[in-house]
Amino acid sequence: MELVTPGFGLIFWQLLIFLLVLFLLSKFAWKPIMSALREREMGIENALREADRARLEMQALQGQNEALLQEARAERDRVLRDAQVAGNQLIETAKQRATEEGARQLAAARQEIDTQRRAAVAEIKNLAGSLSVEIAEKLLRRELKDESAQQALVSEYLKDVKLN
Repeated sequence: MELVTPGFGLIFWQLLIFLLVLFLLSKFAWKPIMSALREREMGIENALREADRARLEMQALQGQNEALLQEARAERDRVLRDAQVAGNQLIETAKQRATEEGARQLAAARQEIDTQRRAAVAEIKNLAGSLSVEIAEKLLRRELKDESAQQALVSEYLKDVKLN
């Protein structure tokens, strides 16, 4: 039963060793342990503060990013509108130039047609005149083949001519 109920000497020595270990720990180990715990606590607090600051900074950056994104979208929309307006103006200018060029070519074609028509009429007149002269020449040659017909024609022309 000695093992279950310790004796007074055993308790005394255990108490004495406990107090000695407690004294040694408080003298040499307690302060460094406590300072290490304080440093760790301060490190954790600093880390939490840094995390909060980083979170706030991240929120601010997200807000700035969102603002930049909105600005970029607005700029993109403006550029697209400007490009569409410029494209429409370019199309209108091209249509106008094409219309003007078509009108100019039409006027030139009409003028060319008129010039060609006048040239054709003049050529027809010249051809008709030369044909008329040719026909008249052939008729006169046929009628004036004999000498008596020529004499009768000359005397007829002389009767028509009045001398002063």
